[in-house]
Amino acid sequence: MEGASRPKVLFFSAKPDERLLQRLGEVAEVVLPASPGLSPQEVIQRQAADVDVALGTVPWPAAAQALAPRLRLIATISVGFDHIDVPAATQRGILVTHTPDVLTDTTADTAFALLMMAGRRLGEAERFVRAGKWRSPGDATLLFGRDVHHATLGIVGLGRIGKAVARRAQGFGMKVIYYDIVRQEELEKQHGYQFVDFDTLLRESDFVTLHTNLTPETRHLMGAAQFAKMKPTAVLINASRGPVVDEQALIAALREGRIAAAGLDVFEKEPTDPDNPLLKMENVVVIPHIGSATAATRGAMADLAVSNVVAFLRGEPPLTPVNPEALAR
Repeated sequence: MEGASRPKVLFFSAKPDERLLQRLGEVAEVVLPASPGLSPQEVIQRQAADVDVALGTVPWPAAAQALAPRLRLIATISVGFDHIDVPAATQRGILVTHTPDVLTDTTADTAFALLMMAGRRLGEAERFVRAGKWRSPGDATLLFGRDVHHATLGIVGLGRIGKAVARRAQGFGMKVIYYDIVRQEELEKQHGYQFVDFDTLLRESDFVTLHTNLTPETRHLMGAAQFAKMKPTAVLINASRGPVVDEQALIAALREGRIAAAGLDVFEKEPTDPDNPLLKMENVVVIPHIGSATAATRGAMADLAVSNVVAFLRGEPPLTPVNPEALAR
């Protein structure tokens, strides 16, 4: 039969957009999870044996890849790809694509919102009002926060999102210093950013915001030694990847007053445990990894992921490959 020879795409979505299904249907047979109650790994175990393409943001360790001998493309709907064993995929000749750029500004908005909330204690203030604790209109020291305007912002990782955060910081008159493995001298000339070493950034920043990929080198980049170098009035923002921060060290630093506050969109384990001490701390703003969570941005991410799939199945170069060397295999 004609349909039997069509490539098969396993789309990890309970309610996919009909427009996306139509685009995929022009080049492949689309398979959805057999039951909405199945975990991604259960879907892989039950349905991945004869698929050519996997579309969606689910973990693909080497063991899962081994369950899909026909798999040739993993198209994740995310900019990060640490949930995929890319070296194993490359070894198997599996191309990995991701969705950078389209979420840059939305994620930068989220990071700066966390900075504002944690710096000015807005989450704590909202809970204070909702709990009926606001009883005296004349308390001059009520919920003192930290000025954001003209403060020093330390950006760890001046990539796409880091640059977008820096642009927002300029609107608040902030001094921007940054640390990255690649120095951006042209941006320094254009915008007055200052390149510093990591220790200097930690010592001088009023706000430290993390915008780095998760790699073996960046895992627990922020630990006890790093928190000890920060100002006791400093605020940490993490909208990158949870394991970049040693959570136990962060908890200790917050409890002991070595830093003042934190704003977190990501955690070492996601979803984080309900009994995570960070969730009980008034000086921590927590949100559930929603940095790119707007309809427009998530739609653009899905569009880009599908475009990668369509290009690949048509024999064209994918738009945003992670490991193009896999194509040689």
